[in-house]
Amino acid sequence: MQIYLDHGATTPTRPEVIDLVADVMRSHWGNPSSLHWWGERSTMVIERSRLQVASLINADSEGVIFTSGGTESDNMVMMGVARQYPTPQHMIISAVEHSAVRLPAKFLEDRGWDITYLEVDRQGLVNPRDLERLIRQNTVLVSIIMAQNEVGTIQPIEKLGQICRNANVLFHTDAVQAIGKIKIDVQSLPVDMLSISAHKFYGTQGIGALYLNPLTTQRKSLAPLTLGGSQERGYRSGTQAVAAIAGLGLAAELAEQELEAESSRLTKLRDRLYGLLADIPDLIPTGATGETRLPNHLSFYHKNMDGRNFVRAMNLAGIAISSGSACSSGAIEPSPILLKMGYSEFEAKNSIRLTLGKSNYEEDIEWTARVMHQILCP
Repeated sequence: MQIYLDHGATTPTRPEVIDLVADVMRSHWGNPSSLHWWGERSTMVIERSRLQVASLINADSEGVIFTSGGTESDNMVMMGVARQYPTPQHMIISAVEHSAVRLPAKFLEDRGWDITYLEVDRQGLVNPRDLERLIRQNTVLVSIIMAQNEVGTIQPIEKLGQICRNANVLFHTDAVQAIGKIKIDVQSLPVDMLSISAHKFYGTQGIGALYLNPLTTQRKSLAPLTLGGSQERGYRSGTQAVAAIAGLGLAAELAEQELEAESSRLTKLRDRLYGLLADIPDLIPTGATGETRLPNHLSFYHKNMDGRNFVRAMNLAGIAISSGSACSSGAIEPSPILLKMGYSEFEAKNSIRLTLGKSNYEEDIEWTARVMHQILCP
């Protein structure tokens, strides 16, 4: 029996998306920058996808910029804002950001920028009052992850964004883990920039988007990281990946259609699995609970078992889970996220994550719980 419980790392590409990508590669291969019929056909594909992505987050399609994924989108924000200033300024990020934000922040810090790391509690939540206190006259950007990839905690983005708006500071959120799992409405959320990655909601790998709020970023625009053909409103030069963009658009449309029902279904499966695992001695849940946690996300550490060995044992049983974040699973150091949340080095080194998806059903949950009991309660 093969069970995939690592949807937080990547999701399998939907068959509908694969079919569309293949069709676009066959029939819409023209360069979208060309003025002839072949180019116009590709442009129409791109603009349709832009509308589909915009609809998923209730945005103006003018604000959707296609990128290679969440990492590029995050870097475009961090580095693009920084390049607007001739001298270093001040930025604030949370202490539990994905490395795609954390490492650019460290890069800027090494070059004189003042970076403040907003602390979190044991659940991984930031305190909006702390953000309000830390904003300065020279604060130019605040970046807070919407849903933490390792522990599933959802941040109070509306409150945080409003604080930034009141202070006239740009606010960015990495929504890569949240997209397609919880409702996101940028008409009501006070966000200026938001990162998206297709392969987290059944699109292809290597494609994503950055949402730029047209009302705020036209006053405080980003400096582009790539120069050349001025595609994507000049923010991201280079011939667009038309087929991958088409797949992103369809994945976004399907995610929007299924969001409410799938989120409810996954929440029930998640809570069922939590219940089945509750009697395992020394298996300690991490992160937030209830509505402040992603509906498909579970995370733990075990007091007496190495996390990576547990992942290997589960793999031998045909069940895919991960240890901490997939982006850092090759590292032997403790998770910096759990350390910032107040866990010990042992606990942070031995965390595990189970993330559910469309392919999972009740029987998968029952079997996973049985296998975990066999491994952890021999």
